[in-house]
Amino acid sequence: MNDPKTDIFEQARPRLTGLAYRMLGSYSEAEDAVQETYLKWLSADIHDIQNPDGWMTTVCARLCLDHLKSAQRTRTDYVGTWLPEPVGAEHLKDGLYDLEISASLSTSFLLLLERLTPKERAAFLLKEIFDQPYSEVATNLEISEANCRKLVSRAKSVVGKPSARGAIAEDRKKQYVSAFAKAITDGDTVQLSALLSEDIHIHTDGGGKVPAASRTIIGKQEALLFSERILIRFWQGAALEVLDINGSTGLLVRTEDGPHALATFEANTTGEFTTLYITRNPDKLKHF
Repeated sequence: MNDPKTDIFEQARPRLTGLAYRMLGSYSEAEDAVQETYLKWLSADIHDIQNPDGWMTTVCARLCLDHLKSAQRTRTDYVGTWLPEPVGAEHLKDGLYDLEISASLSTSFLLLLERLTPKERAAFLLKEIFDQPYSEVATNLEISEANCRKLVSRAKSVVGKPSARGAIAEDRKKQYVSAFAKAITDGDTVQLSALLSEDIHIHTDGGGKVPAASRTIIGKQEALLFSERILIRFWQGAALEVLDINGSTGLLVRTEDGPHALATFEANTTGEFTTLYITRNPDKLKHF
């Protein structure tokens, strides 16, 4: 027989994980925050809690805030480019499947959130993504409602709202990512060139643990050179799998040693890739 307290928490777990992941940019750290929330929930007197969902959200948000404050030093000392930990669709089923909400899981949007202070990020996510009223967000963050409105306003001025407008349909994007994989496998730089925008940016994250580009690759010619010397060279004999990553389409590169890299893409309406994020840090690929 299931524990009623556990049943209540398990219903909230997907949404709490979605909140924690967006706040922390790391699925493994989000799992830790949610598990700590669960332990606090188990030790709480349920009869004293009128709004269990609000209580769990408050605890989880505060745990994430504490973690973010300590993580800022870690991010500063990070070797090379830091990218959010990619996560597959099967690991983040938070019930938020609206297109614009799904866009808040994209690598580019998670990187925008990094520009915010921890409290700005928490207030923005709770209000704009999880649709909590200002009064409830203020209570969660232990601030006044007026201050909460200022935090959300400042955050929106920096990152705006996640939007799927102008984005290509995911079925088309899957076709483009598949074409990208085929071009790499075939070593076809002509086909590859047709998929890249003139001002494409390529960001790679090795975390100082595996080789990665030390700077952002900018422009089609540099991107093609990087593709010839690195991607085609090391990815050509690997298994390339198109799959759902961060609410969009990604490409998993798997060798006989396990996951080698994971790429996520931003594309314009004509189907050209404008940004390519390549995660190679093995700590961020363990879920794959």
